[in-house]
Amino acid sequence: MTSSDPVRPGDRSPDPSAVWRALGSLLAWMLLALLLRWALIEPRWIPSGSMLPTLQLKDRILVEKLSTHLGRPLSPGTIVVFHPPEILKQAGYDPNTALIKRVVAVAGDTVEVRGGQLWRNGSLAQPDWRLQAMDYQLAPITVPPGQLLVLGDNRNASLDSHLWGPLPADRVIGRAIWRYWPFNRFGPIRFSPTPAAGST
Repeated sequence: MTSSDPVRPGDRSPDPSAVWRALGSLLAWMLLALLLRWALIEPRWIPSGSMLPTLQLKDRILVEKLSTHLGRPLSPGTIVVFHPPEILKQAGYDPNTALIKRVVAVAGDTVEVRGGQLWRNGSLAQPDWRLQAMDYQLAPITVPPGQLLVLGDNRNASLDSHLWGPLPADRVIGRAIWRYWPFNRFGPIRFSPTPAAGST
């Protein structure tokens, strides 16, 4: 073949250096994706109704993990995903599962439930992120250092701190920040004062 001959498919074998560059780029993207999932953002889905009406069954959400890795403090109102505390593991919960609840109090806060309402540091918690009055009482409890009090928004159907006590903050995986499915509820996760259409 002369220099003026046309180049046809199959005339040249792949350049080994180009192949290695492509493989290197692919590996770099895979490592970046794994790093993002481990350190920054993790997808999760909602398996129960404990966070109704804010989160519906089978909603798919994104959990932001960077602030947890950096040790930034959480505040009341934050929705967190966390590993089961020791008391739940002893009761048979898989330690690799994840639960989702809302932080209602942080270390040093004194919390109680009376008259169907949440009280924090002697005052009614406003907002308290629930749709219905609570049908249980919770004697005053001061959240210990390094711990959080977490409740489901569906207060009367939630396995949460009113049953098993404060949550060690080091069990937190990250903050639930964004719903990406279903598309008709795509966007930041916010408390909804009424259930979404079709929810039970």
